[in-house]
Amino acid sequence: MTIFQAVVLGVIQGLTEPLPVSSSAHLALTPYFLGWQDPGLAFDVALHLGTLLALIWYFRNDWASLLGGAWRIATSGKVRDENDRAVVYLTVATIPGGIAGLLLQDLAESSFRAPIIIAVSLMLLGILLWLIDHRASSSRTMRDITLRDAVIVGCAQAMALVPGVSRSGSTMTAGRFLGLSRPAAARFSFLMSMPIIAAAVVLKVPEALREHGGMSAPMIAGVLSAALSSWLAIAVLLRYVSRHSFGVFAVYRVLLALVVFGTLVLRP
Repeated sequence: MTIFQAVVLGVIQGLTEPLPVSSSAHLALTPYFLGWQDPGLAFDVALHLGTLLALIWYFRNDWASLLGGAWRIATSGKVRDENDRAVVYLTVATIPGGIAGLLLQDLAESSFRAPIIIAVSLMLLGILLWLIDHRASSSRTMRDITLRDAVIVGCAQAMALVPGVSRSGSTMTAGRFLGLSRPAAARFSFLMSMPIIAAAVVLKVPEALREHGGMSAPMIAGVLSAALSSWLAIAVLLRYVSRHSFGVFAVYRVLLALVVFGTLVLRP
């Protein structure tokens, strides 16, 4: 892999991970469309290190408060306020995705990366996102999230193991289904994504380092480009959804699915 290819994949990962359009689908489809060798799931996850750094930095104040809440719960054994409840809810929301990742890891590295599965997932979730987003109310904020909400959104996150579904897409769609405002659904999605991305990075980065000969120049370039583009995508999305719907992302997903379907039909 060249540095140029790594930077391209890093930017694609960084821009699409926060957006409800499926970064895994884009990372799998880019080599497919450009005729590059697929770097594999381990390299894709290594690029998530950049996204993780962007999430930590962008939400650094939130994480400081959450870590304080986690410490209070650990030392007192009690959930005392809204911040402590957020720690519990984010922990609960992470569990389904972690279980799914352990059980379906082999499929995620092989069968799930097939273009036909990606195309179907892109289209179905795109249609679902559009329908739910336009019919849902927007009266609930982050303060209104309950344990039930955390479980439902956590289960939605587990579905993102299939490329094309999208972690942010599935969780934001679930949040809108539960009546969360668009900014609240996006913010909760970002916060709950960090633990599972961190776990994936810890498990997969060593494998990626072995496959690509250590922390090579292409890998460093990919991670840095992913971090910068992720920070930009998070900032833009949170501002965008405060004024607009998720409709543009739903349309994009359907159009991309049609392109993939067309490519499958036309290729010999």
